Amino acid sequence: MPGPQPAPGAEPFASAPFPPGIDAETVFRSLFVASPDGILLVDAKGVILLASPSAERLLGYDPGTLAGLHIEVLVPDSIRPRHAEFREGYGQAPRARPMGTQMDLVAKRRDGTEVMVEIALSPLQSHGLPYVMASVRGIGEYPRVRQALQRARCSEHLAALGKLAVDSRDPQEILRQVPAIAAEALELQTAMLHLLDPGRTLLHLAAGVGLGGDELLGERVPWRIDSPEGLVLTRSQALQVPDLRQEQRFPVAQALALGRLSLLAVPVSDRGKVVGALTVWSSQAQRFGDAELRFMESVANLLGTCLQRAQTEEALSHSQRLEAVGQLTGGIAHDFNNLLTVIQGNLQVLADLPVVAEDAVAPQLVAAATRASRRGADLTGKLLAFSRRQVLQPTAVDVEALLRSLADMLRRTLDQRIRIQVQVAADCPDVLADPGQLESAVLNIAINARDAMPEGGELIFAASAVQALTPELRGELSLDPAAADPGYVCIAVSDTGTGMPEAVKERAFEPFFTTKQAGRGTGLGLSTVYGFARQSQGTVLIDSESGRGTVLSILLPQPPDEALEAARTALPLARDIPPGARVLLVEDDAEVRLVARRFLKDLGCNVTACANGEEAVAWLHELRGRGEPLPACVLSDVALGAGMRGTELARQVQATWPEMRILLTSGFSADLLEGASEWPWALLPKPYNRPELAEALARVLRD
Repeated sequence: MPGPQPAPGAEPFASAPFPPGIDAETVFRSLFVASPDGILLVDAKGVILLASPSAERLLGYDPGTLAGLHIEVLVPDSIRPRHAEFREGYGQAPRARPMGTQMDLVAKRRDGTEVMVEIALSPLQSHGLPYVMASVRGIGEYPRVRQALQRARCSEHLAALGKLAVDSRDPQEILRQVPAIAAEALELQTAMLHLLDPGRTLLHLAAGVGLGGDELLGERVPWRIDSPEGLVLTRSQALQVPDLRQEQRFPVAQALALGRLSLLAVPVSDRGKVVGALTVWSSQAQRFGDAELRFMESVANLLGTCLQRAQTEEALSHSQRLEAVGQLTGGIAHDFNNLLTVIQGNLQVLADLPVVAEDAVAPQLVAAATRASRRGADLTGKLLAFSRRQVLQPTAVDVEALLRSLADMLRRTLDQRIRIQVQVAADCPDVLADPGQLESAVLNIAINARDAMPEGGELIFAASAVQALTPELRGELSLDPAAADPGYVCIAVSDTGTGMPEAVKERAFEPFFTTKQAGRGTGLGLSTVYGFARQSQGTVLIDSESGRGTVLSILLPQPPDEALEAARTALPLARDIPPGARVLLVEDDAEVRLVARRFLKDLGCNVTACANGEEAVAWLHELRGRGEPLPACVLSDVALGAGMRGTELARQVQATWPEMRILLTSGFSADLLEGASEWPWALLPKPYNRPELAEALARVLRD
């Protein structure tokens, strides 16, 4: 029986004019060995038959040890089931796949670490061979990838420090962790924290990693101006030395002997006074830039606030601590919010850039950094929940939108064994409350519920109008017994957890009371919820028994009808928008969709929100099929993720329902949007505020 026939196009290689003594097999073996990309030859059962030296080096295997292993050893444990399904489907229909067509690819090295890779697949069945060739390229060392990963890593470590600042009651633990966190985030060996003693004459090394020479933890010495720390203390500003070999302001012999070539030091302040310096060292010259400086300043700001909190708490009695924590965490939240504003704003811009969307790696990196910034935003919400001295800014809050947004976030962050449901009555009114504080209060309750269900369970968010207040509730709410019931809304969070015994239930709202282990809780969560509710002219109710779960209900007032109308008429051009005008909102970003929905409701519009163009078109056809009136206007983002763009949606709507008005929005300016100057539709640039939306919508509906 004849053997496998060469595939079309193979003959030119076999007949190539190689010099005498060099045959094609030798050339092909050399190509296999010299290829910078790793090459794996895998059979139909997933067994590696051949592995090139590049593949062995990339994956951390000794020469010759990869051959014979199953391909699954290279797949991280977390995605192994998904990979097995992919491999089974691929075996049934093998096809060539070039590099750059799949996101989130990582390979598991022999030591258990993971490496970012791109993988190309080349089935050889058409060449008469029952194998697949996989080309593997490590991309973790690409400069743009390395820089993006460092930014994401810094964000995550800053979030970890912020969490430590909130959860730890031991200031010494925070001091010990700061240098390690800074060094790990910046991938350095050496970091130090020097602090002044109260008399401000002695300087001691409070914490550090990678110490050498005569650097001893805890040693107190008079501080000198001819040192990096002395310069920071004297100038009250950051110090950056690109190359210690060129430094003349302080001695560098010991640092150079330890292999240190550059440093970055930032001041640590307490109540406006510099009390120390945080310093990182590198064995590379020119190692530190603006990104590292911003990160170090953020770490120092958080550390300074933590020091302030620790010193203040030592001077206060138990009865004064609640107020002090509220004041101090406000400083942390301020610094963190400034940082998150910069991070999230730039990430939103990056995510919308076509060059990012079309890149094989960039969306993955932007998504990782966005997740880190969202964790930081969650932490800020926890910090703000502690502060009970903030001036509340009550406004009409869409309860359903708030609960669904919170539930979506918790589904991504809580134990997957916890099932989350949202049950909001169809006629549930808005509540009059500070939206940020309300979200923090519900989040506090949800976190307590999670802790009460260590083995999983059910978490339900529910809301409905309160039909009638009992005499007891009227008394607790300080309502006139003879007056008619004002409108209230009940927001209930129920769990199927361990429940509370009567003794715990009686003290649940007491500040600093907690049943959690040391370091796991502050005892401020429910007391803050209760304080917020009372400050909002409402209250909190508990229904719980040991072993039967807990229901925590927040009662809050509805906004007065006259307040809603006053707010609407106070908006510029809002009176030009017909009351109850129906608007179809199409926005793929859930958070932007929530804000736009709130704006439109404030303008008196009847809003239906869709996440993409396909969903919007289907809903419009459904409306027409039922004979219901169509929206007066479609408000759509231009970029709607992977599906239909806003411009295509506008064309379909215009062609099918010409009477419907179109208003497009975009984070790009008109001159950056291809063909925007020729569009027949109005364009509202992002970011927009409520008055700007009112003006644009009124103009579109009027034209």
